[in-house]
Amino acid sequence: MKTLMIQGTTSDAGKSTLVAGLCRVLARRGLQVAPFKPQNMALNSAVTPCGGEIGRAQALQAIAAKVELSTDFNPILLKPNSDTGAQVIIHGRAISNMEAAKYQDYKKVAMQAVLASHQRLDAQYQAILVEGAGSPAEINLRENDIANMGFACEVNCPVIIVADIDKGGVFAHLVGTLALLSEAEQALVKGFVINRFRGDIGLLQSGLDWLEAYTNKPVLGVLPYLHSLNLDAEDAVTVENHVTDKQLSVRVLLLPHISNHTDFDSLRLHPNVDLRYVRHGERIGAADLIIIPGSKNVISDLAFLQSQSWQAEILRHLRFGGKVLGICGGLQMLGKAILDPDGVESTQQSIEALSLADFTTTLTNNKTLTQVSGHCLLADTYEAIHGYEIHCGVSDGPALDSPFMHFTEHPTGQIKDGFISSDKQVVGTYLHGLFDNPNAAKAILTWASDGRMQALGFDLAKHREQQLERLADTCEQYLNIEEILALLSTDK
Repeated sequence: MKTLMIQGTTSDAGKSTLVAGLCRVLARRGLQVAPFKPQNMALNSAVTPCGGEIGRAQALQAIAAKVELSTDFNPILLKPNSDTGAQVIIHGRAISNMEAAKYQDYKKVAMQAVLASHQRLDAQYQAILVEGAGSPAEINLRENDIANMGFACEVNCPVIIVADIDKGGVFAHLVGTLALLSEAEQALVKGFVINRFRGDIGLLQSGLDWLEAYTNKPVLGVLPYLHSLNLDAEDAVTVENHVTDKQLSVRVLLLPHISNHTDFDSLRLHPNVDLRYVRHGERIGAADLIIIPGSKNVISDLAFLQSQSWQAEILRHLRFGGKVLGICGGLQMLGKAILDPDGVESTQQSIEALSLADFTTTLTNNKTLTQVSGHCLLADTYEAIHGYEIHCGVSDGPALDSPFMHFTEHPTGQIKDGFISSDKQVVGTYLHGLFDNPNAAKAILTWASDGRMQALGFDLAKHREQQLERLADTCEQYLNIEEILALLSTDK
């Protein structure tokens, strides 16, 4: 077996989903398959067992492939911290912040990291399914490309191009993308997949016939629009929340640099939780729980929060007995001040925080990346909880003497995390994924509702498995799997 790459005509064409579906299809056939994305730009990330950082989509694809997470699955991760700059993460470790122009020159170095990871995976797995980034037809990004055709040409792998028909103009997208590639790149394209089709396939057939005749390349399948398919999002915030029994209202502040918003997927899918994101220019309004999420630029996002008059609304919410939860960067905002003397995230060296707890945070270049386990201390039962940490800050102060959780397992030997305020209205934690533990989520939801809500948290892992199986079944039914497998064959 060998490498197959999925590229898209646009962002959100369905590359991540198609790779995840094919990973599960191949895994069900007993093949050892690895997902791979040479370069990812996203603020949603996951921590590997070795303490590295990769894109959330590759973590999902690894689950689909039934393999342990590895930093080789996503050797280059870019986490934007401004409109023109990003933190550059190579093989799971942050190396520096770079402006876009500087990174363009750095791509030659980054390509070597990409090829090293691919070589290691090639030695370990029977098949490698590669996800491109954005579109291969972005003229301004073609030089030194490592994310799309630059990589495909380097390793000489076949390419399938996927397009989203729900956006409209699907044939123009496919033909136009192909036309903007070089002859050598066009030769690597072995077929097309059309995604998110609704309606009578018979009405599309004449277009498919024309496309195959015009390009001399096959259509390898037309995937239907899968309503209510819920999988971990790579970047876009999913705001749909259809609640049948509103026992608890939760508001999440949608910060400009919000990170790891997948923390709230379990709440969004919970049948008794009314989860809504509060956007720029909106008021928070009445709620049981306000959540301040993680942030890739915590000082800038705190200044944004204050500019929206949300700080005054949070204080009013607390006066009326509401609850506030801060996660990671949100935890840091709950303290007295945030200091960034070395310019880790921004040029602003300090900011006065919300002063809802007595501690101060200093941002450092040493990034914490760990998978952890422990016990949540919000309830007398000390529910087991596990998750991961991704942060650049060190918090210190007396408020942390009343922790949110005690660790039973932490790579650094740390024994506690976060805080619970003396009146139990404000809680902060560095832990991501805390709502993914049904029993621990129950303790948090019970606290947030003053005991009204006793239901377990939503079992996200079980739901994810159901969705991946549904996706794989759809791929088996609507794609020419045997022809796709033939593309992976060394005898091709």
